[in-house]
Amino acid sequence: MSVEATTERVLRLLALLQHRPSWTAAELAAELRVTDRSVRRDVGRLRALGYPVHALPGVGGGYRLGAGARMPPLLLDDDEAIATGVSLRLASGGTVAGTGEAALRALAKLDQVMPPRLRAEVRAVHAATATLVGPGTEIDAEVLVTLARACRDLVRVRFRYADSRGAERERTVEPVRMVATSHRWYLMAWDVDRGDWRTFRLDRMREVAATTWQFPAREHPEPVAYVRHSIAEAPYRHIARVRLLARPDQVRELVPPQVAHVEDDGDGRCVLVVGADDLDWIALQVARLGFEAEVLEPDALREAAAALARRLAAMGAPGRPDAPG
Repeated sequence: MSVEATTERVLRLLALLQHRPSWTAAELAAELRVTDRSVRRDVGRLRALGYPVHALPGVGGGYRLGAGARMPPLLLDDDEAIATGVSLRLASGGTVAGTGEAALRALAKLDQVMPPRLRAEVRAVHAATATLVGPGTEIDAEVLVTLARACRDLVRVRFRYADSRGAERERTVEPVRMVATSHRWYLMAWDVDRGDWRTFRLDRMREVAATTWQFPAREHPEPVAYVRHSIAEAPYRHIARVRLLARPDQVRELVPPQVAHVEDDGDGRCVLVVGADDLDWIALQVARLGFEAEVLEPDALREAAAALARRLAAMGAPGRPDAPG
């Protein structure tokens, strides 16, 4: 028998073992139209590939597919592939912590091998499905898959990108990693035209397309830390450092990572690093945290906090008899 025929039979055996909990050797031989001896050989081939096929004791014996030390490849029928694809698309933009990026990697793998007719059905179901999620921006799953593949395959990507004023320009980048926050997706990439690392919001991208230009991997900053710095500090007019009499974990529960960075300062204290265009806004947000605070920099924040305190004190003072109605 040819290698192709043997491989096809082994895949059919795997599909049968995944279809129901247990099979007798005779049942498998009948389904595959081979002898019991061929079934035993094929089971051995599956075990060599890492599939935990367990032998069942008793009259006639049998086999079942069990849990192993690692996750082997799975065979999915059409309905299972469609259901998995739809679920991964929803999970890739979902709100469950830690699942978005893993779902996106799995979706990229599945989308690569899925037949076009099934891929079309998955997209049709996803397009007709709405979910209730928290505040944030919905990202087209096609954009996520395109960028995930480009990061994996080290190929350049072109897209039109809108800045904060809405002006669009074409950008060509070498993508490294996507980072998801509770509200948005970001891409860390080497900007070819500017010759430097940049962070891009996926919701501002248009006409995203992977090219055939493959690039060599280069040394890069740690993606999560780089994106955190970019979105919490870099774009703003003022960067403030405020020491808080609170543990870092207490502050992180109140301050999202895309808003500010929290540094451990020892002895139950931490330093909040936050950027904004308005110092009054920083002073107000720090005060709302409810912890004792010391402004480290800039000096102008101390002046803004003092002025804000005077205005708040005036608001709380009893009204004067001659004050307007």
